[in-house]
Amino acid sequence: MRPLVYLASCSIVASLVAATVACGEPPLFGPPTESVCPTPSTLTYDNFGRPFMEAYCTRCHSSQLTGAARMGAPSFHDFDSVFGIRAVSEHIDETTAIGPAASNRSMPPGGDRPSDAERQMLGEWIACGMP
Repeated sequence: MRPLVYLASCSIVASLVAATVACGEPPLFGPPTESVCPTPSTLTYDNFGRPFMEAYCTRCHSSQLTGAARMGAPSFHDFDSVFGIRAVSEHIDETTAIGPAASNRSMPPGGDRPSDAERQMLGEWIACGMP
């Protein structure tokens, strides 16, 4: 038997989650896009990955930024190098990319945002191993 306080706190948490969903707040992480790498793919870090990240991501996700300048971006989610991107590519796919199984648009939360075509290319680039 669980204590009454535990049950009450679970009810409060469930209510808050329901209220957040009811208010239309999208979840940050969506499902994997299940994007595939076409043969051949022409997307590389130099012709796609770096320009995409510089245009939409590194204003918060940069190893050069600390504290409040990161605007809430988690530590070690730095997209100013291909190594940093590869380390969290699943997170990027689940927040930003579009593919056959999902359209994830929660990032970036404001400012300039990528088009759906750019998001599809992001899914492809990730599926190709981010060359």
